[in-house]
Parts: sequence; structure tokens; C-alpha cells
Amino acid sequence: MKLGNKFSVLTYFFCLLAVGLLSACSGTSDFGNADSLPVQANGSNMGDELDFVFARNPDLIKTTKGAAELDLETPLRCDVNWNKQEMITAVPYNMNSFNLIQNGRNDALPRYEISGLSFKSLPAQKALLKLLKAADLHLVAKDAPYARISGENLHGNLTDIVKMMTDAAGIFYSYDAERKVLRVSRRANFTLYVPKSRPIMMGLLDVIRGSGITDIVADWGDYSITFTADFDEKNKIMDLVDYFKSNPVLIAYDVSVFRIYPANEQKYVDWQAALDAFDFSTLNTAQAGVIGRILSTSNDLNISTLKQFLGAQASIVPVAEGRFIVPNLWLSRFDVGKCGVRTAPEEDLSVLAKASLEKGNWIFSNIALDTTQGEIAQFSVRSKLGENLMIIGLPNKIFGIDAPTSETVIFIVPKIIRTAKTNGPIINQI
Repeated sequence: MKLGNKFSVLTYFFCLLAVGLLSACSGTSDFGNADSLPVQANGSNMGDELDFVFARNPDLIKTTKGAAELDLETPLRCDVNWNKQEMITAVPYNMNSFNLIQNGRNDALPRYEISGLSFKSLPAQKALLKLLKAADLHLVAKDAPYARISGENLHGNLTDIVKMMTDAAGIFYSYDAERKVLRVSRRANFTLYVPKSRPIMMGLLDVIRGSGITDIVADWGDYSITFTADFDEKNKIMDLVDYFKSNPVLIAYDVSVFRIYPANEQKYVDWQAALDAFDFSTLNTAQAGVIGRILSTSNDLNISTLKQFLGAQASIVPVAEGRFIVPNLWLSRFDVGKCGVRTAPEEDLSVLAKASLEKGNWIFSNIALDTTQGEIAQFSVRSKLGENLMIIGLPNKIFGIDAPTSETVIFIVPKIIRTAKTNGPIINQI
């Protein structure tokens, strides 16, 4: 339909308004009956017409820069004391503090006994319709269709049967007792309450981000994490909570990211010279990736001595520094943009790590460098506690920087956090 002029736009608007008022007076429920599901139209709707009338430039008005850059995690995540590196720390925590709740209205389902319900390979929403019809309840399933499920001669109370069916389909449900409406969806909003421990809270945040969940709100007042997840993501979080029952080891990584520009723009930094600048065995291993190389070094080559070595050949431009925490055998991520200049070319760079602690305090780290454009490189390295890791040879052209001989360096210090659960109160825990 074309809107020729202002008159036709307004006419169309009032026609739709009149239709809406007539519908509202017809007495039809928003939820239909138990045999129907609400359907979302694929065609144009009132929102489309309003967007047409009130066209706007998305770049015209933005949140102010100062407000956009506010990050409550910065004091904890982005303040690394390179002069005091504790290789092993201990963190007690109260296991009873873990609690995952589904947000939104979720009343108890009515007491109703199901007897002899059977269905074969039905989409979950149709199976639920069959179940709820007997109980005179309505169903809303806006993101259907769902997986097919089967059941034979089911007996039990309504709550147990609904949970069994939604679990089998990998969906969530909530119930509004006032309207007698059961809502099901692929995703739901949750709040995870955790022990009042900053390392544990940060480790959980890093794991949740590492699993690909980005819709996160961390409340440092009551130590809770609110997020939206699908069924598989929610189960991963529950597995992580269960993991804390076994007094897990956490592996913390302190990270420094910086750019180097050789003094002679025609030459690359001579990394071979490090073998002469430092004692033999200071550099222990060197492994090549698709792009870049990862080195393991003794602590004689630390952030301070590294910058002294590089300063003789190049100028050094800081990008970001911070820390992230990886529960043993889990995957976590550190977003460089969180602890760096927001306009830096490396803003969307992330360092992902999956770590495992082996006998003798050996740490096996699988480290990947990722951007919104895809993975840059991946490394697997085995290092001993007290050794440092360094990724070199990342051409800055990757980040759109036109300086052919310059590169980005990522310096990493792995450390161990040992945990111990308790059921008693913890005083002055941070």
C-alpha cells in the first residue's frame, strides 16, 4: 500500500484506530481459546506506519559518551598490580548462597490430576494444548513451533506433567493464575544469586560471557547476575553451579595488551634479540599459530623487563589491561574494550581461554583471539605456575591500522585461586 500524502497517512491511522476500538469492544480474549495460539503477523503493522511518519536518523541522537562508557566492573577487572603478583590465593564461599530463579510472574499451577493422556510426535505447543484443554486453561506460545514430543498414558498432577513436557521440548513456562494463562517460550529471564565473593562473581560473569550470553546485568550490591538464556544455556549455568560443590580451582589471567611501532618503520621488531637480552631458558617455549606466536617465559621476562627490551626498538602504545577468571575446564572471555580506550581499533577483540590444572601446578591453556569478524588465532600451551605467556606477531593490519611493521602484543600471567565451600557465615569476604 502506498501512502501518497499526509491526508492518506492520517486516514489510514484513524482507520486502524477504529478497527482496534471495535475489536476491544467485541469481548474476545487476548488469548483466544484453548484450541488456538496467538499468531504474530509477518506483514506491515501500525509500528511500520509510525516509523514511516516519524522517520528518524539512528545516528542523530545517542547516549552521551560519558554515560555509555560507564562500567561498574572497571575497578575490579581493569586494575592490575603488576608489582605484586600472588600466584596462589584462597577464597572461601558459602554454597547455600547459590540460587537461580526465573523472573516474571510465575504462579503455581492449579491442582489438577491428569489421567491417561497420550500423544505421539506432536509439536510441543499442540501437545500442551491437548493437556490444558481438559484443565480449562489457555496457552500463549508466541515463538512456536517447538520440538516434537511424545507421551503415552501419562498420569500425575498438572504441574509435574507440564514440567515434563516443557523440559522434553527444551522450552520454559510461566503461569498467570489471574488470567488462567500458561505462557511458553524458547528463552526466559533469570537471576543467579552467588556467594559474596568478587573472584567467584567475576568468574561466573566471564563464564556466562564465554558461553555466548551477552544480555547480562551484574548487581554488585546483592551479588546477583541477571541474564536471558535458552534452555541449553540455562542448563550450562546450572552445571557450573553444581561444579562449585566440589571446591573447584579457578585460574585467573592478568592480561596486558599493547601496540608496538618500530623506530625504523621499514623494519620489524627483532624478537630474536630477546635471546641475547635475557638469560638462557628465560624463554621456554615458542609455538606458531595461524597468525602470531605464543611464548612461555620465566618471570625474569615480566611486563617491566619486556617493555624495557621493546623500548630500545619501538614505541609502545597501551591498549588495555585487566583480568579474567576461568573455572577449571570451563571457557571464559576477556573483552579488551571493557578495559581499554573505547575508540581503539582493538575494541572488539576478545581473549577466550579454557584452562585445566594438572599435577605439579602445571596449567594447560587453550587461548583464542576473537573479534566480531571471526577468530584470529588459537593457541594451546602448557606452562608451569609462575611462568608467563606472551602472544607476539599479530599484525596491526588485522585491526585496520595502516602501519605495516607494527604489531600487537598480549602479555598474560596465569594464577591459581583455590576455593573452599562452607555452610557457615563468612565475615569480610571480598
